[in-house]
Amino acid sequence: MSNSDMRRLDREIRATTKKLEAVRRGELWPLNGRERRAMLRAAASGTYRTARGRSAGRAETQMESTSSAAEMRLTAELNALHGERQRLITEAARAKAAKKSSGWW
Repeated sequence: MSNSDMRRLDREIRATTKKLEAVRRGELWPLNGRERRAMLRAAASGTYRTARGRSAGRAETQMESTSSAAEMRLTAELNALHGERQRLITEAARAKAAKKSSGWW
């Protein structure tokens, strides 16, 4: 394990955490293209239905489900990054222990 790998993973963890917090606040910038298109489509649909004097409940539900899916995606990505970081730490500890046990007595 090199320090650059750990720094890269830590940077990715911080970026993903920021994205997750932004999605929870309802911001659109952390969404991927498919999620962003679904949100904009739902917003346009809701606006059109509201302008026609009808309920926009379905559009609101669609926006909430898209936001929830993005939150789940980012949470899974964050968990994977934490797992990879833990794997690198464990690997380095094993290498250090093996080096110490085969060292000079």
